[in-house]
Amino acid sequence: MSARQWWDGGWSPADDSGTVRVIDSWLVDEGRVRGFDLHAERFAQACSRFAGSSHSRFSAPTTDAFLLAVAESLPAHGRWFPRVELVEAGSALRLRFWLRPAPPRTTTVRLWNSGPDRRSLPAVKGADLDHLNALRAQAVAVGADEALLLTPEGHVLEGSTTSILWWRGDTLCGPPPGPALLSGITRALLGPVVPESATPAELADVPVWTVNALHGIRPVTEGLGRFRDTDLTKAEHWQSRLEERFTDVR
Repeated sequence: MSARQWWDGGWSPADDSGTVRVIDSWLVDEGRVRGFDLHAERFAQACSRFAGSSHSRFSAPTTDAFLLAVAESLPAHGRWFPRVELVEAGSALRLRFWLRPAPPRTTTVRLWNSGPDRRSLPAVKGADLDHLNALRAQAVAVGADEALLLTPEGHVLEGSTTSILWWRGDTLCGPPPGPALLSGITRALLGPVVPESATPAELADVPVWTVNALHGIRPVTEGLGRFRDTDLTKAEHWQSRLEERFTDVR
């Protein structure tokens, strides 16, 4: 299978044309994935928001068949970071699979505060892809790795490609779920998270993590919270627990 493929009941070569409306990605390690069913559910639910009467070829069964075909096409060896996409091409919605090698995992992250969130559809992964890519580029330009997004009231929401969590003693906390927050799969796999609204100033003296499918858990070393060397040990302990969530989906 080439790098990009359209799905129309079968595979055909694709390019990068069209407007991407929904995406999802996950890490494949020797044919195994963490939380594939959760990624598939999130992608299917987001796609359903765009499936109107003008797109008669697109339906929930189509998405289910596509995701099954994707699972069967995942390589059995190596590390990969595939992306599934709902693409608006002309007057039609089409499904596309992009098989990509996985970038190296990094273990820490530096945040840049980009201010209030300006996404149009925060709960749909991919709907604001260009905007988030631009924010991340600005973060890199100032020496950071990731852009931090805040609510209009100044509370921490998430990163441009990550969920954000923090520790209050032995309690793992994070922003409250809702329409302003993307449903994070890695956050869900880590177990119960106590919802808390907090400003960056209110997190100045607690350990903060970013989590996502590609890197897993990364302590924040700059831009939010406080970082100590012992935080790496705790993060790697939890990362090892996260590694146990890999299952074979082929």
